[in-house]
Amino acid sequence: MASNRHSQTGKKMDLLSKKSYYYDLPEELIAQTPVEPRDSSRLLVYHMDSGEIEHRIFHDIIDYLKSGDVLVVNNTRVLPARLFGFKETGAKIEILLHKRKNLKEWECIARPTKRLKEGDKVVFSQNLCCIITKKGDYGIVDVKFEFDGAFEQRLSEVGTMPLPPYIHEKLKNKERYQTVYSKIEGSAAAPTAGLHFTQELLQKIRDKGVTIVEVLLHVGLGTFRPVKEDNILQHEMHSEFFEMSQQNADILNKAKNEGRRIIAVGTTSVRVLESSVENGKFVPKSGETKIFIYPPYKFKAVDGLITNFHLPESTLIMLVSAFIGRDETIRVYEQAVKEKYRFFSFGDACFFVRE
Repeated sequence: MASNRHSQTGKKMDLLSKKSYYYDLPEELIAQTPVEPRDSSRLLVYHMDSGEIEHRIFHDIIDYLKSGDVLVVNNTRVLPARLFGFKETGAKIEILLHKRKNLKEWECIARPTKRLKEGDKVVFSQNLCCIITKKGDYGIVDVKFEFDGAFEQRLSEVGTMPLPPYIHEKLKNKERYQTVYSKIEGSAAAPTAGLHFTQELLQKIRDKGVTIVEVLLHVGLGTFRPVKEDNILQHEMHSEFFEMSQQNADILNKAKNEGRRIIAVGTTSVRVLESSVENGKFVPKSGETKIFIYPPYKFKAVDGLITNFHLPESTLIMLVSAFIGRDETIRVYEQAVKEKYRFFSFGDACFFVRE
């Protein structure tokens, strides 16, 4: 008995090690451009009850959805959040918008931060500049913008899409880094699992009797922040703004009470759902979440997950590992590498599903 307890403790400790979430990924499998049309990407289907893996095309996902299912999507819209400007000395500065504090003040990531000090002015255009009001760790700075007219208009004139650092090719069409159902601007990164859906596919899903619920989570740049500490409990999650309406909470509670499946599109939708459950019920909420999901987390809200393939040792692969198990996650990812799936933001998708 003592030996068994010892082995269980050892397993638990392994799950808290960043290294347990590593897998080998050839660089050529990192997708640099999106496929056309959106729903022609590949789809790995993992059956959670049997462990069976199938290889399909994304538009085939309709074959695995049932009448009565609730599909939950994140309707956030990505801001052109990458800005390039100059200090008065001529030094070039990159500013990435991270989180809005009020009309003029933002928390941002600045590069290179060693060139900046509090009080510095960074000019982006004749009509837009900012003042550095505070410097923090990991390149985080607080800034106050000064602009003529509407901030969103000035941002659209000079800002570019904040593509992840592993994407090196220029995006020809900005809308390809937006979901077709994006509505509310505020994200610094796209909820990429949703990039595979077309309006036509969504209509076919509705016609099958599936309810589509829109929630909101503004994705922060913490999505790209690596886990640096070996013990994942020492990793600090950045907070992100989310909303769950009363109407959607009612729809989800009814589905749950009737035993119907709730399927999240992307890890951002998972974070909204799991942050909105209290005492076994969905409740309307609006605010910040820093939820960090890793094994052996017990899910309260989600029965299925549609998501892309995530970076090794990232908080997102830890979330997937909590959902289907660490060992199964690594097996799925190794199979995807063997089958030469395309990885990360513009890559292919997986569907983790229970019958």
